[in-house]
Amino acid sequence: MREVELKAVLDDWARRAARLTEAGAVLAFAGRLEDRRYDTPLRDLARRDEVLRLRIYRDASGARAELGWKGPTGYEDGYKVRDELQCSADAPDVLATMLARLGYEVTRAIDREIAQYDVRGTTVRFERYPRMDDLVEVEGAPDGIERAIVALGMERAAFTTERLPQFVMRWQQRTGQSAALCDDELAGRTRYALEDA
Repeated sequence: MREVELKAVLDDWARRAARLTEAGAVLAFAGRLEDRRYDTPLRDLARRDEVLRLRIYRDASGARAELGWKGPTGYEDGYKVRDELQCSADAPDVLATMLARLGYEVTRAIDREIAQYDVRGTTVRFERYPRMDDLVEVEGAPDGIERAIVALGMERAAFTTERLPQFVMRWQQRTGQSAALCDDELAGRTRYALEDA
């Protein structure tokens, strides 16, 4: 599978959600999304620009997990692209234990509240972090991404191939505060390296 995506700072969650709904988008999930990125103690995956991620979706009905691998980042025709493999499971704690027993450690935690929409086969996800700008990610085929951006009613120039650390750095420069991408960072219990985001 191939991931093709763009991101932007989300200027108005309620207004953009209303525009998507008016355009026929379907709300696929609303709740908490927790990412735990894993690597070896020597950061072998990061050196190869690969990601091993355990993603947990939580809502009132319970939790489901996705274990995923992403290959090195590429850029094509103005989009960020990566090879991606993932599988689903109903036991996030078991997957986390398996990864730890295989010698992997959590190198980055990312917690956020999300609303994820399906716009005719394109995924649009609004993301609210503990302390940082809200973001919107649009993922799918290039033509679907462009249609979804039109449906959002946002300026096309707002969308970029940049990774999360670039959004964090701009927010920190603008506000003079340290961003918090997970609950432990917000509470001051942990500080992860920004380059692992």
